[in-house]
Amino acid sequence: MTLSESATHPMPPVARREPQCDRRHSEVVVDHYHWLRNKESPATLTYLEEENAYTAAMTTGVQPFAAALYDEMLGRIKQTDLSVPQKRGGWYYYTRTAEGSQYGFYCRKAASSAGAFDEAAPEQLLLDVNELAKGKPFLSLGAFELSDDGTQLAFSTDDTGYRQYRLQVKNLSNNSISEALAERVTSVVWAADGKTLFYAVEDVTTKRSDRLFRLVLGGQPEEIFHEPDALYRIGVGKTRDCHYLVLGIHSTDTWEQRLLPAVSPAAAWRTVLPREKGHKYDVEHRDGLLYIRTNKQAKNFRVVTAPVADPTPAAWKEWIAHNPEASLKSLDLFKQYAVVTLKHEGLYRLRVFDFVSGDWHEITFPDAVYTAVPSENPEYDTTLFRFSYQSLVTPSAVYDYDLKARTRTLLKQQEVLGGYDPTQYDSERLWATAQDGTRIPISIVYRKEFQRDGRAPLLLYAYGSYGFGMSASFLSTRISLLDRGFAFAIAHIRGGDELGEAWHEDGMLMKKRNTFTDFIDCAEYLVAQRWTSSQRLAIQGGSAGGLLMGAVINFRPELFRAVHAAVPFVDVMNTMWDENLPLTVGEYLEWGNPREIAAYTYMKSYAPYENLKPMDYPAMLVTTSLNDSQVMYWEPAKWVAKLRTLKTDSNPLLFKINMSAGHGGSSGRYDKLKEISFEYAWLMTQLGVAK
Repeated sequence: MTLSESATHPMPPVARREPQCDRRHSEVVVDHYHWLRNKESPATLTYLEEENAYTAAMTTGVQPFAAALYDEMLGRIKQTDLSVPQKRGGWYYYTRTAEGSQYGFYCRKAASSAGAFDEAAPEQLLLDVNELAKGKPFLSLGAFELSDDGTQLAFSTDDTGYRQYRLQVKNLSNNSISEALAERVTSVVWAADGKTLFYAVEDVTTKRSDRLFRLVLGGQPEEIFHEPDALYRIGVGKTRDCHYLVLGIHSTDTWEQRLLPAVSPAAAWRTVLPREKGHKYDVEHRDGLLYIRTNKQAKNFRVVTAPVADPTPAAWKEWIAHNPEASLKSLDLFKQYAVVTLKHEGLYRLRVFDFVSGDWHEITFPDAVYTAVPSENPEYDTTLFRFSYQSLVTPSAVYDYDLKARTRTLLKQQEVLGGYDPTQYDSERLWATAQDGTRIPISIVYRKEFQRDGRAPLLLYAYGSYGFGMSASFLSTRISLLDRGFAFAIAHIRGGDELGEAWHEDGMLMKKRNTFTDFIDCAEYLVAQRWTSSQRLAIQGGSAGGLLMGAVINFRPELFRAVHAAVPFVDVMNTMWDENLPLTVGEYLEWGNPREIAAYTYMKSYAPYENLKPMDYPAMLVTTSLNDSQVMYWEPAKWVAKLRTLKTDSNPLLFKINMSAGHGGSSGRYDKLKEISFEYAWLMTQLGVAK
């Protein structure tokens, strides 16, 4: 490959073609860029560096705008700040940031004699992530689990971006930190004795969490469970009342839970309900009863109760009935109250139950489009429920809700420096009509003086996979778009969970194409309603949302002016064919198993890499990270290399690789902000906004 350039017209890298042949069903598949999968090859690394050099050369004119945006975005952030302290036992826990520090500081203070937060109490620094990150280009904190008595902290860190976490324990009485106790740890929980840890570990090759270990501090770890089925992964946690440890065993469509009394760490784990194909359930405990959130005869879930000694369906008593119009997302149980989180038409609802009176009531919210979800609520015996609230125009706020008095107290709202005034912006819920007649919700935000004349720039974002719905959240960085005349919209397409569990099912497996056509229909609706035009429409998506970007530009390239595809899952067929790659087998139930001919044919009909062809494509920025474990760097690398040989337009195709990060990009907050400012500057420049 070469990077030739003149003083004014740099030429893109050309990756060599080296055919790799594979027989799949009745076809011989030839992949000319398979060699890029060799991460250790100097040729691969040289090609990636050349792509970075080409992107840098092609964006010299964008860099001043990106730098100005960075300063603008940074100017909205309160760099030295403190989170809302959260009571747990006799302590209040919080994080703080300091100007100039990439990472946060995890701290606590002892509660006052009355149980309140005492600002004058001495601070105990639990973890300084900046210190842990010293000398490393990347650092991510994974587990952060306190023992019940608050004397031990189990934490895990990843310093590559590959999401491979190393477990350590800090003794909070003397501040000593252990050596690494385990590698590849994915979840951790303490037994009641404060000296026994249970932790799940992932397979070294596939990254599937499949083994559970028990470790008594000072001793040797003991493997106590192995999940052999490659469709399932495991994780450990604890009920809020701390009575039971919970081992969750999950595939896409089938869940199993096992319990262990927290005071008996040497005992055997007990299965609540054996796995049953298609049955998803989880459990909580209160006052001798199990509260089981189940989808049995309830697609959107219901809640039943059962004695701990007999959780079989014959002993179930229905507590919350199934609602076909709203998905029951979670249940928070407390000593006297319960809070149920529902999702209806893409909006969260919080309903409160009083165990003494038997009454229900709902916590209401002012915005038309918003996100309201439970925050940290570690205390079981409390009358306060903490939740976070935000909307497309309202900065994130933390509230304590008095479950008895039915009043809320604002504890903290994200400060947006520089004079942000939410009254100058509007947000709406729009509805597009899909090709099959289904109504697709769209959340949109813009400045009040925005003119719907078809000339305004608009950035359309979506995800649409795994049942993960996109929330109408606030981002201070987005103000830089809105104040330059943009509208920002989220297409709540099928594949997420916005309109219940069926919304996910209608955008997966053999219905996956709905995800892509929904997005196209939303884009066409926004153009038809004169929110924008195809020449002023930019689109953005990451990971599975990057697959979305790859699919829609193959289907309708003329509909979009510019595309940002982040860590895009675009080499679907090759990845899903290789059972040894991380996450592949476990995702057969989401995407399909291409070794089955029907699934193979269907998946191939939309797979971005296979469907590239000679035609004009929009301007494109593709970003990835070398150490990504979720979507390997070679997927976008191969996609870009192949696209360069086929595209018939003169629009830019840029590929930017972070050589020292993972799926989420840079870990430091300032480094992350630089990435966002560059991406926004590039998108805005493509739409004719360059200052």
